[in-house]
Amino acid sequence: MSQSFDVLVIGGGPGGYIAAIRAAQLGFKVACAESNAYDDPKGEPRLGGTCLNVGCIPSKALLASSEEFEKASHHLADHGITVGSVKLDSNKMLARKDAIVTKMTSGIQFLFRKNKITLLKGHASFEGKSAEGYQIKIDGKDKEIVTAKNVIIATGSKARHLPNIPVDNVLISDNVGGLKFDSIPKKLGVIGAGVIGLELGSVWRRVGSEVTILEGLPTFLGAVDEGLAKEAHKLFTKQGLDIQMGVKIGEVKADKKGVVVNYTDSAGKAQKLACDRLIVSVGRVPNTDKLGLDKIGLKVDERGFIPVDDHTCATAAPGVYAVGDVVRGPMLAHKAEDEGVLVAEIIAGQKPHIDYNCIPWVIYTDPEIAWVGKTEQQLIGAGIAYKAGQFPFAANGRALGMGRSEGFVKILADAKTDEILGVHIIGPNASDLIAEAAVAMEFKAAAEDIARICHPHPSLSEVMREAALATDSRALNM
Repeated sequence: MSQSFDVLVIGGGPGGYIAAIRAAQLGFKVACAESNAYDDPKGEPRLGGTCLNVGCIPSKALLASSEEFEKASHHLADHGITVGSVKLDSNKMLARKDAIVTKMTSGIQFLFRKNKITLLKGHASFEGKSAEGYQIKIDGKDKEIVTAKNVIIATGSKARHLPNIPVDNVLISDNVGGLKFDSIPKKLGVIGAGVIGLELGSVWRRVGSEVTILEGLPTFLGAVDEGLAKEAHKLFTKQGLDIQMGVKIGEVKADKKGVVVNYTDSAGKAQKLACDRLIVSVGRVPNTDKLGLDKIGLKVDERGFIPVDDHTCATAAPGVYAVGDVVRGPMLAHKAEDEGVLVAEIIAGQKPHIDYNCIPWVIYTDPEIAWVGKTEQQLIGAGIAYKAGQFPFAANGRALGMGRSEGFVKILADAKTDEILGVHIIGPNASDLIAEAAVAMEFKAAAEDIARICHPHPSLSEVMREAALATDSRALNM
């Protein structure tokens, strides 16, 4: 007799494993299917998805290591600390990254056991539906068909590749290969000046690579507030990243000597970039193929996403939901997690809600970039009257003491009601500071609310308060 579950989650990434845990907490009999081994030494499926295995977590580990190397190489002298020749053991750096990934993925396995979640090892796809529920085929070492009353699709996304540029994750890599170079490339090329391109470019630049980033769009970080994007471009260029906008990629050749990228620059001139390694980071596409969606009457849209209800993540098939990178909205791990919780609670009859305008975004470069809500250009485009307050980290004692005084906080508030409409940060610990803004916006706070809250001194958080005060032209330290 086949196994039967109340809730079956397809995919063990942030959206999937969190959905499974929340559903189990709510008393359901839960299973989660995962097939991707992510270079597991035993060939076993690894939980955590792209984020934990070849995305968010390993990239942040390498960013942290490269930051320490750059600090020791160039910035300790500012603190009166003299060190000898600084050397990098790249193999040890990568081993540290791998150890962190293993610890995190093993932690999810522990949580599954704790919450009595059944892990189905293999690729899951729909076979049909009966009175008992949906039939799901698990194609793994042990093939079986299980039944589930409710199904949550959380299969995530994969790197988008460009035609005629074969990615082997050795010479030409996507995010997977870009996290595990066996040596530090003398010259590194990156196609795409988005989040992944900037983060991986920053990692290898800090440890000695000469990095050139080629971007097809004419505008740098077009989704980011223009003021932040302009500041980021200035700072990243100063650090040594060669960022070229408005290029058109032509033929790419790879051989034993390296990679040659032929491209046309923004002025229309033919150019060549010769590099030892090339990273292709031009976005991601949803993993919605091979799910057997047609067998339950579902189709994907023209971009491969599964259409869902904007408020419940429900598909057109009753009892089938989809979350994370396979549906509309930003491809962010924390967005997927929130949607996973939302769906589990909806299945339980609760009435949860997600305000997508209050989901924060982060780019983990140095300085970090983080934002939540609307940008100035969005407010102008929508005809919304607003007021802006901006305060620099250069006027903050804590930032100066840390030697991290670049960047600023900008707060945008409604001109009449003072409600916070957007917060934009470029500077130290922006990924942590943005949480205060997200909380404030969830509670429909006014800039005055943050301005009246006593912030610890000295702290980086004071810059948030000063920016709130600045919306009313009353910053205290400027």
